[in-house]
Amino acid sequence: MRPRLRQLFVIGLALSLLGIGVPAWSEDDPRSCNDLMAGDTPAYVVCRWMATPDEALDIARFWLANDGENLEAAGPLDSIGVDCGDAGNVCDPTPPDGVGDGQAHDGGDPDVEGAEDGGTPECKAGEECSVPPAGLSAEQISQAEESTTGKAVKSAVAAGLRVWVDAELADDWKAGKLAEGAKQVAALAAQPGVVGVRFTRQLGDGQLFRSADEMDTFVNEASAELRKLAPGRKLAAHTMVPLFGCGADDACKTAITQKYPLLDPERIGAWLAKGKIDQLALDSGHLATEYTTWKIDAATAQRNQWIQVRARAWDAYAQISVEDAALAAPGAPQLTGEQATKAITEHVASPLQDDAAETVTLWSRYENGQGQVSRAYGEKWAANTTWDQLKKLTSVRPRLATVYDPAKPEVDAATDLKALSEVFGQVYLYAA
Repeated sequence: MRPRLRQLFVIGLALSLLGIGVPAWSEDDPRSCNDLMAGDTPAYVVCRWMATPDEALDIARFWLANDGENLEAAGPLDSIGVDCGDAGNVCDPTPPDGVGDGQAHDGGDPDVEGAEDGGTPECKAGEECSVPPAGLSAEQISQAEESTTGKAVKSAVAAGLRVWVDAELADDWKAGKLAEGAKQVAALAAQPGVVGVRFTRQLGDGQLFRSADEMDTFVNEASAELRKLAPGRKLAAHTMVPLFGCGADDACKTAITQKYPLLDPERIGAWLAKGKIDQLALDSGHLATEYTTWKIDAATAQRNQWIQVRARAWDAYAQISVEDAALAAPGAPQLTGEQATKAITEHVASPLQDDAAETVTLWSRYENGQGQVSRAYGEKWAANTTWDQLKKLTSVRPRLATVYDPAKPEVDAATDLKALSEVFGQVYLYAA
């Protein structure tokens, strides 16, 4: 059935590009959302609901009902294998020349002569067995490993989490100390299990940069420095694009452009197209209140945003993520099961279902300027309905991430990160 549906979709897309009308995508179609797009949107960009908000809520209820009974019953598909005993099947245990030795090995066995601990070569006296990245010394990497964040990296990796080092290099750049700050971050990123570095947060939302050109210079220089110091690691940035929430409302677009002059979609898109960053996280904190003047609610603003992201094909250049703190509440969430399901549908399922955000980063704990702690779980990991509902999202766990500050643990880093791994597949660790 799926290949058939995919063929129909491709045929429909081809017809739309050729200017041939397709009734199912007309303005009268109840699933059409073309009215949310700007008037200057190209004709080949078509918006159609995969599932309406009501349908999305029903879907979430179905999978979360009875403690996720339906989700567990679904299970993985049977794996595809070859029975070597069947007539006509040939299973040759001998690999091609030069590839392996044709023997089965247990995990942790040496993979080269003289290797130990699963493949680490045994060093000879006076021989340098590993070479640190260019610009970093072995001492810098060692010091980073023993820092609070460095130790948290080890705990996160042990818990099965993919790790990002989360830092803010904009202040270092402004102070003329970018190289020094980048080395500290890169030393943390050199540890096994770290997949990337997020080098800035809330980019362009504030008074740090005087102009868009200055912000461009920071992104270009920070990216270049980290590409050199942390080869093989992905680079990420966190910002927002308020203009996207306006949809087709011209008055909204004019006002928002004046309010956020640095957050130009074309400029941000250029960072992706030029390979300056590999992941872009779009904050959703402004969606609920920014557009009330124009009677645009949070759900509509969110839909408008993802329509614009898809129309620009940003996901062709980088991974797009949404960042959201709405599930965390002062002390702990006090939602009922029904309320938690609705909140998860709006803040987790909808962005993924809109097929623009590939990952969702949820703030599970943060502290405001007055020292008040907000959590998405119970204090000291006490039982909590919202957290229990999040635990059921096992099928999308690799797409869920959170932010964690090792300097402000709930209990301790090892305990916290183990608990976080029950919901999230990735974690952004604050670099002290």
